[in-house]
Amino acid sequence: MDRNTILGLVLIFALFIGYSWWSAPSKAELEAKQKAQDSIAFVEAKADSLTKVSAGLEAKNDSIKIIEDSLISTPTALKDKLGSFSQSSKGENVEYVIENELLKLNISAKGGRISQAELKNFRTFDSIPLILFTKDSSEFNLSFASNNRNINTEELFFKPVFSKKQDEGKTKLSVKANDSLTFAMRLYADADDTIGNSGKYIEFLYTIYSNSYMIGFKINFVGMQDIIAANANFIDLYWNTDLRRQEKNAKNENMVSSVFYKLLKDDVDYLSETKDDEASLKTPIKWISYSQQFFSTTLIAKDQFLNADIKSFTEKNKEGGRYLKSLRSLIGIPYQSNADNTVAMNMYLGPNKYNILKTYDLELERQIPLGWSFFLLQWINRYAVIPVFNFLDSFNWNYGIIILVLTILLKIVLLPIAYKSYLSSAKMKVLKPEIDEISAKFPKKEQAMDKQRATMGLYKKAGVNPMAGCIPMLLQFPILIALFRFFPASIELRQQPFLWAEDLSSYDSIINLGFNIPFYGDHVSLFALLMAVSNLIYTKMNMDMMGSSSTQMPGMKTMMYIMPVMFLGFLNSYSSALNYYYFLSTMMTFGQMYLIRQFVNEDKIHAKIQENKKKPVTKSKFQQRLEDMAKQRGYNPNAKKK
Repeated sequence: MDRNTILGLVLIFALFIGYSWWSAPSKAELEAKQKAQDSIAFVEAKADSLTKVSAGLEAKNDSIKIIEDSLISTPTALKDKLGSFSQSSKGENVEYVIENELLKLNISAKGGRISQAELKNFRTFDSIPLILFTKDSSEFNLSFASNNRNINTEELFFKPVFSKKQDEGKTKLSVKANDSLTFAMRLYADADDTIGNSGKYIEFLYTIYSNSYMIGFKINFVGMQDIIAANANFIDLYWNTDLRRQEKNAKNENMVSSVFYKLLKDDVDYLSETKDDEASLKTPIKWISYSQQFFSTTLIAKDQFLNADIKSFTEKNKEGGRYLKSLRSLIGIPYQSNADNTVAMNMYLGPNKYNILKTYDLELERQIPLGWSFFLLQWINRYAVIPVFNFLDSFNWNYGIIILVLTILLKIVLLPIAYKSYLSSAKMKVLKPEIDEISAKFPKKEQAMDKQRATMGLYKKAGVNPMAGCIPMLLQFPILIALFRFFPASIELRQQPFLWAEDLSSYDSIINLGFNIPFYGDHVSLFALLMAVSNLIYTKMNMDMMGSSSTQMPGMKTMMYIMPVMFLGFLNSYSSALNYYYFLSTMMTFGQMYLIRQFVNEDKIHAKIQENKKKPVTKSKFQQRLEDMAKQRGYNPNAKKK
């Protein structure tokens, strides 16, 4: 270490000592700091005292609440609050499990209701048991007036009644094959403390059938004439459910989930699926259904429900996890106060499968979005696509193969239309040079009408209808829209794999981006990408074949190329089966074009057009009528302009 280094270190050390001494607080500053610390300590001590006082007050309030609860729980207080149902306010909340081959139902002693429903043959997108609703996410409650008291059955304990003596005391029951099982839960009124029952009760009677998603349900009012208010002509039934997410694409599932209902003398209707909505139904109702993308829970009246207030909404504080949206119903069920009553219903707890729902002849299948608002779409799906799809399904092929065969069959059926469309395009291509000559003859904007008149005159002489190519496309359009409805709504495709797609009913994600791109999403769907690319290629080939030019329809060529890109953004999160079908359809169109081209001779078409030009132009009756009307008004269309 040299002298300069040592000198530098000494100077640095000296500066450090000097700075420490200079910045050290004075005696007065030290005293002020000590006083501040003492003040802070005093305040903290006071805060601790206040906290203890607050805790003492809370403890006192808790004690008061406990005392109040204990007072309410006394026999006298219970009698005052619940009247004839006071003895049913206490009990053990036993869960009775009843199942058949398809359903597993939990029936709770508290409330006597189905507290949980599991579909045994289905799983959620993340492979856990598919449960339609749970005890905590649902409510099924009768509310009525009894001796100036409001009674809610959800607060009271029911007692089980077994249909078979050998089942008594069991908490798990199974329906045997080709059989049924009846199980009842009774809410007794004026029950004796020791016996625990009486001849006055409300009964929920369940009938579960073998291999069925439909269960029987009756509400029996026995001996309730002096219990339920004498002026009551209906009973309020509160039926509420928070729908549980079952599918991979929660956004799409949410967009097709809502309350559906069938008025007794009207068509099926539903609340908005995309926003909060509600309705007050004042006329008799046949059924109300809580419908999701592939599953539904439906309450069906044997005769009718009197009225209902229904609501669909999303609770922001519940969003995420399993929560999807909330559905609420307040249903008026008929009641006669001077006699025993039975209100017979059915409950459907199962898949939205067309063939199953159709068998009940209740229009339940209209919950499946097959294009019911436009008759042509639903006819195509109901009478063509679904029967063919089911026929192909009977061979037990992979659903990717079934969609392939279905697409081939559709292309064969549409081949004559495709031929007409191609023939029209070929005629337009042959006329292209002459149309270009007309465009060159009338280049100015103010000559647009003359150009249009000359072009239409050429078409008429050549015997070519420029709209002939559009008509076949219009005929195919309803089929495209019908299949756009069919594939995302087909439960048969749910969780069915094909190639890289794990679930044909949802999108096929090959890359998760980790961030969201507006109008596209946070993933890359390969089938959607293939669909877009194939449509871009088809657009290019079609443009080349027609020999179209931007001078004919400015901006149209650009729009034709933009459309496939727009579809990519729109369909990226749609059913992979739908994108797979559109991709197959486009690829097969290439094959059709090649095949048709072998049978269409453009030279012969050109020669035919030249022959047509030599023939006198015949006027249609409509055109002749227009000219006659013009002549009557003094206008001669054939007169030369001066």
